[in-house]
This record gives sequence, structure tokens and C-alpha cells, in this order.
Amino acid sequence: MNSAKQLPLIILLFIFSLSSFSQTKKEKDNLSLNSGTIDSQFEFIIRRSNKYQDYKVVKNNWLYTLKAHTLDSLNAVRKDLADTQLIVKKQDKEISDLKSNLNNTQNDLDKTNSEKDNMALFGMQMSKTSYNVLMWAIIGGLLALLILFIYKFKNSNSITKEAKHALAEIEEEFDEHRKVALEREQKVRRQLQDEINKQKGL
Repeated sequence: MNSAKQLPLIILLFIFSLSSFSQTKKEKDNLSLNSGTIDSQFEFIIRRSNKYQDYKVVKNNWLYTLKAHTLDSLNAVRKDLADTQLIVKKQDKEISDLKSNLNNTQNDLDKTNSEKDNMALFGMQMSKTSYNVLMWAIIGGLLALLILFIYKFKNSNSITKEAKHALAEIEEEFDEHRKVALEREQKVRRQLQDEINKQKGL
């Protein structure tokens, strides 16, 4: 009864062992010294070499072949590394050139922005705000001078008119005075003539 219960378990273990053995055999058959990775070639030598006590007996030609393949792989890795280093150097140079171009472009952009935001006046660079303030100050100063000139002109014109009016009045008074003086002189002359005539008549 016990053996009948264990029979399926034994069959199952047997099937599993067979599949594992066949898989190991397949892997062993797939391994090759002339193809695959270095790891698989080492695996080939380890599995195919003979055992002697705790040692493995390996064929010389296998070792030389593995050595040649290993050196070839190392040379290929070195070549890839050298090529990669060349690419990295080239990319570093390109990055450096791009950074330099970017800095030049940034400087040009800053210069352009500075020129756009500034204006030249009498050879000096000024910001637009300062330029506008200066221009409005000049315009305001000129307007103030114009208003002062107009005020002075009107004031001078008024003074000139007053002076002309006063001069006309003085000239009028002078003419009147001259007429009066002339009449007085004529009267005095007549009186003098009358006296002379009287003296002659005596």
C-alpha cells in the first residue's frame, strides 16, 4: 500500500530527472569552443575536460584556442573603447564649440538688446527712459524760454507803446509851449517896437 502511494511520486521524479538530464545534454551539445561568448567557451572547456581527482585535465589546443579568442575579444573591446573615446572626444569638442557659439550668440543678443534699449546722443549711450526724460526736459526748457520771451516781448511792447505815448504827449506839450513862447516873443517884440516908435516920435 505504501509502495502504491509512492509510485506516482517516483514516476514524477524520474520524468523530471530525464527532462533535466536532456536539457543539460542539450546545453552541453550547444556549447562550442569556436562560437558563442567567451563565457560559453569557458563553460565548454570546463564541461568537456576530463577529471583527475580534484583537477581538470584540459587539452592544450583548447587552451590556446581559448587564449586566442580571449585576446581577440580583448582587442575588440580595446578597439571599441578607443573608438568610443574618439567619439567622446569629438563630442566634447562639438559641445565645447556649441558652448562657445552659444556664448557668442548670447553676447550678440545682449549687445543687440542693449542697443535696442539704449539710444546714442552726442556719442553717449543712454537708456530710452533717460533719453525721453532728457528730450522732454529740453522741450520743457525751450517752451519755458518761449513763454518768457513772449512775456518779455509783450512787456517790452507795452513799455514801448507807453513810451511812444508819453513822447507824443511831451512833443505836443513842447509844441504848445513853443507856440506860447513864440507868441510871447512876438508880443514882446511888438511892445519893444512900439516903445522904439514912441521914443522916435518924441
